[in-house]
Amino acid sequence: MSYTFTKKNVSKMVGGKLVPCHAVVTSAPMTKWLCTLALSFTCVVGQAAPLSSQDDMDRLLADKNLLTRLDDVRHRVADKASGIVFNAVGFMGVPYTRGGNTVDSGFDCSGFVRAMYQQTVGLLLPRRANEQAAATQTIDKAELQPGDLVFFNTMRRTFSHVGIYMGEGKFIHSPKPGAQVRVEDMTAGYWRSRFDGARRVLTSKLDAAPAP
Repeated sequence: MSYTFTKKNVSKMVGGKLVPCHAVVTSAPMTKWLCTLALSFTCVVGQAAPLSSQDDMDRLLADKNLLTRLDDVRHRVADKASGIVFNAVGFMGVPYTRGGNTVDSGFDCSGFVRAMYQQTVGLLLPRRANEQAAATQTIDKAELQPGDLVFFNTMRRTFSHVGIYMGEGKFIHSPKPGAQVRVEDMTAGYWRSRFDGARRVLTSKLDAAPAP
């Protein structure tokens, strides 16, 4: 199944004020659920007080009935690759932090990819972007499928940035200091000129993540 992703700025009235939110709008039938969840999640987090723990986040989501909706969408995910994309969208808005690899600390690019694979399919990728490229299977750009990795030269060295391919030329990543996890278009001039290659994660070549 292919997915069409676009980024759309929207607003929600909260306490008499318009609160800006971001949505990922998709054309595939299943992903309208994902779009609704992503929009709701970013709006709720945008109006909430800072969250000090995962328990606080769980309570916030439960209060807004988002945990039930999240579980409902998970049952509609057809395979692990789609599950990685779905899981990643749930972290839109988390700030970039150099060296970060958790929602509490924030993510850098490779930390975000590593966390998504560990949480979704229980695989532990290497920590750095260039190491992730070396540990995964090289594929042609035309072979990209949702859940594959895309690499870019953003620091004047190859494989210095990584994101997760979503389909239809879009990828999700943690871009840079001062920014947040977001969706980008690979066909945009900046990313097209810096594209380094595509990779596929082969489960047989990776160690399972340790049990929590």
